[in-house]
Amino acid sequence: MSKHKLGELEEIVLLVVAILHGEAYGIAIINEMRERLDRKISIGSLQTVLRRLAQKGYVTSELGEATKVRGGKRKRFFTITNFGKDALQETRDQRLGLWNAIPGIIFDN
Repeated sequence: MSKHKLGELEEIVLLVVAILHGEAYGIAIINEMRERLDRKISIGSLQTVLRRLAQKGYVTSELGEATKVRGGKRKRFFTITNFGKDALQETRDQRLGLWNAIPGIIFDN
């Protein structure tokens, strides 16, 4: 039985945090999801998912420096943890196992 439970949106957000490696903050994550997947997500929904991922131990976060461009507001940057990497690896292995179990005839035209 799997020790990691990721919903679809959690998996996608965790993958994007990993892709952005060190540059994963709210708007960057939203933009990456839109560009790569043509998928829109509100900042509120994203914050909920990121909070849930942090509670599960899959990501950590820290505040960046304040900038004048942002009116002195600091960005919160997210980083995938080793536990998060394990969750993605396990999820990938499970999905590949399912894909590999599909008989070849299913996709033959």
